[in-house]
Amino acid sequence: MSVRLENMSINELVELFEKNTLEQDDALLKEQISKITNKLYPQMRAIRAELSNRDARVSLTKLYDHENMQVRLQAAMATLLVAPVEARRVIDAISKTGWMPQAANAKETLRNLDSGFFKPS
Repeated sequence: MSVRLENMSINELVELFEKNTLEQDDALLKEQISKITNKLYPQMRAIRAELSNRDARVSLTKLYDHENMQVRLQAAMATLLVAPVEARRVIDAISKTGWMPQAANAKETLRNLDSGFFKPS
């Protein structure tokens, strides 16, 4: 990543997270899986790690009401540990929309949470 995340403000990191997930959504629609796997998800993990290092993941909750479902889903996934009730509510709402692939991802996340297979970190 050419931008040094540690030099960015929390608001800039949230904006970068939003931009990244919008690019994910576009890549999903265009079936550009390699772009997601090789570029976008590693970038998102780095952004999440930087927010986590600063104990600032909760700042992503402002994206829960975003117009884009991929942004909402990824924000909720990233905040399950720090805002579990609210994040789960967002994921549950997405699971009920039928909007693919986000609804399927949300349903799988809920199943994995309920079974204990997935534990937020």
